[in-house]
Amino acid sequence: MTLEIAMVFGILGLALASFIWEKVPVEVTAISVFALLPVLGLLQVEGALSVLSNPAPVTVGAMFIVSAGLEKCGAIEMISGYFDRLAKAGYIPLLLIIILFVAFLSAFVNNTPVVVIFMPVLLSLARKMDIPASKLLIPLSYASIFGGTCTLIGTSTNIIISGIAETYEQPPLAMFELGMAGLPLMVLGTIYLLVFSKRRLPVRETLTQILSPEERKEFITEAFIHQHSPLVGKGVLDSGILRAPGVRVLEIVRQGRTLVEKLNEIVLEAGDRLVLACKPHGIVEARSLEGVNFLGEIGEGLEQIAASEGSIVEGFIGPSSSIAGKTVAEIDFRQRFRMIILAMHRRGRNVRDKLATLPLEFGDTLLMMGTDQAIGELRKSEDIILLDQPHVTSRSRRRKIPIVVAVILGIVGTTTFTSFPIVASAIMGVAVLLVTRCIKSEEAFSAVGWNIIFLIYGMLALGLAMQETGASTLLADKAVAMVSHLVSPEWQPYVMLAVMYLMCSFMTEILSNNATAALLAPVSISIAATVGVDPRPFLIVTAIASSASFSTPIGYQTNTFVYGVGGYRFSDFLRFGLPLNLTYFSGSIVLIPMIWPFH
Repeated sequence: MTLEIAMVFGILGLALASFIWEKVPVEVTAISVFALLPVLGLLQVEGALSVLSNPAPVTVGAMFIVSAGLEKCGAIEMISGYFDRLAKAGYIPLLLIIILFVAFLSAFVNNTPVVVIFMPVLLSLARKMDIPASKLLIPLSYASIFGGTCTLIGTSTNIIISGIAETYEQPPLAMFELGMAGLPLMVLGTIYLLVFSKRRLPVRETLTQILSPEERKEFITEAFIHQHSPLVGKGVLDSGILRAPGVRVLEIVRQGRTLVEKLNEIVLEAGDRLVLACKPHGIVEARSLEGVNFLGEIGEGLEQIAASEGSIVEGFIGPSSSIAGKTVAEIDFRQRFRMIILAMHRRGRNVRDKLATLPLEFGDTLLMMGTDQAIGELRKSEDIILLDQPHVTSRSRRRKIPIVVAVILGIVGTTTFTSFPIVASAIMGVAVLLVTRCIKSEEAFSAVGWNIIFLIYGMLALGLAMQETGASTLLADKAVAMVSHLVSPEWQPYVMLAVMYLMCSFMTEILSNNATAALLAPVSISIAATVGVDPRPFLIVTAIASSASFSTPIGYQTNTFVYGVGGYRFSDFLRFGLPLNLTYFSGSIVLIPMIWPFH
C-alpha cells in the first residue's frame, strides 16, 4: 500500500464518519473532500475539475426541476385525490393499488414529492378505515423505491451510475434497461407487502393520538390591556401572564402591528392586544388575571374580542426547510409562525420536554396548535409540510399539466429511441417548463437538492482519486484474492457479484444511495476487470443495491419521511425490511447474470 492509497482511505474513513456522525451537513463534508484531494496531491487540479463535467449531477438537478413542475401543476395531487374513494375497498386491495400507482409514478419522477403528497391521503384513509396509519406508510415508501429501480430516471442513483459508466468508456444505461431486473423484483416485493404488511407491520400512534382528550382541547382567545391596568409599563415576564397555568401567549399586537420582539423583552402598553392559547381550565385562569380585559369597553375603540377553539395540525420538517438545524428558540417559532409546538416525534420517540432547546432536524414531525389563519399561512410555507391535507393547486396551474407530461414523455422518448444524451433532453425539458411558466424560476432553483448535487460531486472526486491512486484496484484485488481461496474460478463472478451487492446494501443503509453509488461504482468496475468479466452486471447490481434500502429509516429519504409521521421505531424497519432486503438480494443475484451475462 502506497502513501497516496493510505491517504485516500483516510479521507474516505473521515468522510464516512462525518456522514454517520451527522454533526456536519453532508454537503460541507463533500465540499471539504473535494478541496482536500488536489491540496494533498491525490488528484491533479485538472482531474478534480474534470468531475464537474460529469453529466450525472446536471441531469439529477434537471430531473429535480421536472419533478417539481409535475408537483406544482397538481398532477400528482390530482391522481392522489381519487384514492379517497377507496376507503371501502378493503386493506389488501387498497394496498395493491397504492403500490402500483406509487411505483409507476416513482419510475418517472422524483419519489420525494410523490410520497409527500400521498402521505396526507393515506392518513385520511387510515382514519376512515379505522386502521393504524403505520400499516400504510412503510409500504408507501417501499413502493416508491420499487419504482425507482425500474428506469434510468427513477432515482438519481441510476443517473449517477450511468454517468460513471460513460466516464469509464462503458455504454450508458438505457431508459428501461434496469426494468428487466427491476420489474420482476418489484413483483416479489409487492407480494411480500401484500402477504405480510397486515400481520407484521406494527401498530404505532401518530402524534395526535398520544394526546388525551383534555390535551387536544385548546382555545385561542384575545384580550387587551386597558388604559388603567396595573400591567402598563411592566415587562411580560413581570406581569405574571406567562406564569398562569394553562395559558400561553401566542403574540402581542400593538396598534394593529404584531410585535416581532421576543416576549421577554416586551414592555406592555395600554391598548396592547394579547393572543392567548388556553386549555379549558386555563380560560378561568386567564380571566382572573388582573389588568386584562376579555370584553371590549365602550369608548376604547376596540371591536369585540372573540374566543375560538384552536386547531391542531401535524407537519414535518421538509428536506429544503430553512429552519432545519436551528432550535425553536433561535427561530422564535411562536412569533414566526404564530403556532405553538405541543409535541415532536423524532427517530421513533415522542419528545415533549425541552422543545425550545432542541435543534430541529429533517424528518422531525411536529404537533402544532394555532388559529385557522396561522395554519393557512403555514400551509404556504416550504419549511413545514402539513399532513392534514395536500396542498391545493390553482386551476391556472392545472391547465399546464399536459405540457409537463409532454416534457417527461419527450425526455423518456428521446433517451429511449435516439442517441440523444439524457442530460441534453433533461435541460431542454427544463427550458420548456420555464418558458411556458409551468414552474417559476425561483421554484425551479429551490426544487434542486443542492446538498445532493454537492454530495455527488464530492463523492465522484473521491471515487476518481481512489481509481487514480490505485485504491479501487487494491480493494478489488484483495476481495477477489479472498474469494479465490474459497470457490472455484467459474463461481468467482457470482460470489463477487453477491459481495458487491452486500457492500452496496450495507453502505446505503448507513449513508445514502447517492454517496454509495458514486463511491462503489468505480470499485465494481475494478472488480469486474480483476475477475476478467463484463462490468455490466456489476454496474446493474450496484444500481439496484444502492436504492433497495428497506432495513433502516435513514438509508433512503422517503423512509425518513414516514419514520416520524407514522410513529415508527428504528427496529420496525429492521424487522419488517430485512426480509425484503434479502428478497431483493436473492432475486438480483439470480436474475442479473441471466439478463447480463458475465462473458
